[in-house]
Amino acid sequence: MCKQKNSFFDRVYEIVAAIPCGQVLSYGRIAALLGSPRAARTVGWALSACPEDLPWQRVVRADGTVAGGAYTELRRAMLIDEGVPFLLDGRVDMDACEWDGPRKNV
Repeated sequence: MCKQKNSFFDRVYEIVAAIPCGQVLSYGRIAALLGSPRAARTVGWALSACPEDLPWQRVVRADGTVAGGAYTELRRAMLIDEGVPFLLDGRVDMDACEWDGPRKNV
C-alpha cells in the first residue's frame, strides 16, 4: 500500500514544524486548523510517531498542561529553555504564548 500524499499526519507535522520558538499550540487547535476539530487525539498519535527534528515539545493540552508520559519533564525543560512562560500551577501560560497558527490553509 502506498503512503497517502499529504496525509493527516503529514499536515500535523507541517504545522508543528512552523510553531515558532517560545510559542505553543494545543492538540485541539492543530486539529481545528486542519479542519478536524474533534481529532485532537489523532494529533497526539501523529506526534508519537513524528520525525525527530520536529519541535514536538511545543504542543501542549488546551489548558496548558504539558503531556508526554515519560517525556513530560524533558518537554517542560525544553519549553523553559525556549522561554515559554509557565503559571504558578505548572501549566504553560497559554494567554502569553499560544501561537496564532499558520497564515495559509494547511
